[in-house]
Amino acid sequence: MKPSSVSTPDAQLDLRGTPCPINFVRTKLRLEKMPLGGLLEVWLDPGEPIEQVPDSLTMAGYQVEQITDCAGYFSLLVRRPLAGQ
Repeated sequence: MKPSSVSTPDAQLDLRGTPCPINFVRTKLRLEKMPLGGLLEVWLDPGEPIEQVPDSLTMAGYQVEQITDCAGYFSLLVRRPLAGQ
């Protein structure tokens, strides 16, 4: 088995069909409940959600580690920062 450069997510959030900015708000609330350094996988629709949510999360201080096109939706891996970062 080949090691992955990205860790396995600690949690998953399916926000397909959820409009902006609700999908950003739900992602941020879920990240705030996770342990520091936790990794969340978020499923987002194409268009405005995948265009807006990653940038909004980055501006809010979260680390977007990977965006994958899954044919019909996008998988976003975002990490809650450690304290003091």
